[in-house]
Parts: sequence; C-alpha cells; structure tokens
Amino acid sequence: MLALIAGRGALPAAVAAAQYARPLVCALQGNPPGGLDPDITFRLEQLGSLIADLKARGVTRVCLCGAVSRPQIDFALIDAATLPLVPVLQRALAPGDDGALRAVIGAFETAGLTVIGAHEAAPALLPPPGTPTRAKPHDRMAQEAARAAQVLADMAARDEGQACVLAGDRVLDREGPDGTDAMLDRLGRPAVTPGTEADDPFSWAIDTVGDILGDAADWLSGPEAPRPATQGAGGTLWKGPKPGQDRRADLPTIGPGTARAAARAGLRGIAVAAGGVIVLDPAATVAECDRAGLFLTIRDIA
Repeated sequence: MLALIAGRGALPAAVAAAQYARPLVCALQGNPPGGLDPDITFRLEQLGSLIADLKARGVTRVCLCGAVSRPQIDFALIDAATLPLVPVLQRALAPGDDGALRAVIGAFETAGLTVIGAHEAAPALLPPPGTPTRAKPHDRMAQEAARAAQVLADMAARDEGQACVLAGDRVLDREGPDGTDAMLDRLGRPAVTPGTEADDPFSWAIDTVGDILGDAADWLSGPEAPRPATQGAGGTLWKGPKPGQDRRADLPTIGPGTARAAARAGLRGIAVAAGGVIVLDPAATVAECDRAGLFLTIRDIA
C-alpha cells in the first residue's frame, strides 16, 4: 500500500491519479494538497506516531510530494513515539532543504518503509527529451545550457533554488526561497533604466496604473498597444535538480502556471533537465507555451 506524504500544490493529486488504487493521503498541517482530501493530517512533532499508524494500516511505501513550509516545531508537543526522532526534528530545523529532506526520508526508511519519488510513483510526469512546442529553441542553446549548469551548480552548493533565468551568459535572476513563480513575477515588471523617473517606486506604481487603464482602453477601442519590455525580456527559464540531489523528494516541477508566468515575464522559452524535472499536465503546459509563442525543451543541462 502506498501513502503520500503530501504538501501543497497539484503534484500530490497528479501522483494519486496515476495509481490503480487510491493511496493513503497524509498532509502536513498547514500544507493542504490541492484537489485531495487528506485521510490524515499530522504535525511533525508526531512523526513517530504517524509512522506507527502507517505500518498498522499496512503501508509499505511512502512518497513525499508537494511543497511544504518549514514548520515551527513545538518540542512540548512531541509524543512518546516521536522522542527517538528528536535528532531528526533538529535537523529539519537546520538551514537548507536537503538536510531536512534526507533526515525525514531516513526516519521512514529506518522504520522499514520504502521511500519512492513522485516520478517513480507516476513515471508519466517525467517527459521524454525533445521540444513538444511549435516554437523551437534558439541556436545558442548549447552554450546557454553550459552556463545554466554552472549557475545551478553554484546555487546547489549554497543549498538555494533549482532554477534561474539566463539571456546568453547573463543571469537575469536566480530562484530564491520564495520559488520559481516569485522569480518570474519579479522579472515580469517593466524594465527601467537606473536614475530615470521610471526607477522611482511611486512613479512605477503610477505608470502601472496607467498601463492597466491603457490596456482596458485598447481592448475597448481596438488593437492592443505594444507592451513595454520586462526585466525578463528575451530570457530563458532553466530548471533542473541539484547535482547529487536525492530525487525521491523535492524534484523540481513546472506546469501550465509556469508557462503563463514565463510569458508575462517576456521570456523566450523554458528549458528543463531531461529526467530531472516533473511536468504537471503536459498537454496544458504545451498549449500555454504555444499560445504565448514560447518554446519548451527537455534536454541535458551540462
């Protein structure tokens, strides 16, 4: 029997839909999965009790999937079954995602449960190499891929994010703790020249209101006016797992929302590591890219 240790987002529901029998859905408190009703909601302070409950229910495999926020652990709430796991909880509080994930995976494995990745539970979530969109990558992708590999490796060494936006050799932005969508939102702001009137936050806010009103007027009166360049204009979103990452948890993910955010940021396309990035709802993701004229390519990043 499979149990999903589920977090936020659409990934847990996608993994559940790929199973012949409905898995047991266990949600970390405060991180409800989208489109799924949890069978169990638990706190990390009761991790030992959760593991015992899973074994009593006949669970043999667990899959960690979905986004979770680092919890605030109240050590006064730790129950007797979880006391032996206090070192695990302490590591979960330490900076960096990788160490926390390894600690939690180790707790399940020590109890005799097999931990599998979301891509193992639902293999169709990993698309084959290629370019499924109508738009095709530019002819400098090999050089940009080498640069992306350097940037992602540097981010991994710092235990940071799994994505960046490049325009040739130039790094337009790097994913931070707030995730890929936040990075793309930043890049979607109008490009400004330092020292100009548009560089002033108040002026930028007024200009933004003007843009919105102007867009509305264009929609009512006729053809849409050309949009101003964004900070991400012409860039490519590169996304891949960290070198040496345990791929049973926190494998990077994109989906239709990523394509829409990339389009708003003015990007040319999206490049993801073959065999290392989950694509949620591939048909809808490709359709969003085609609608915006973006390319989506699945390739080696090295």
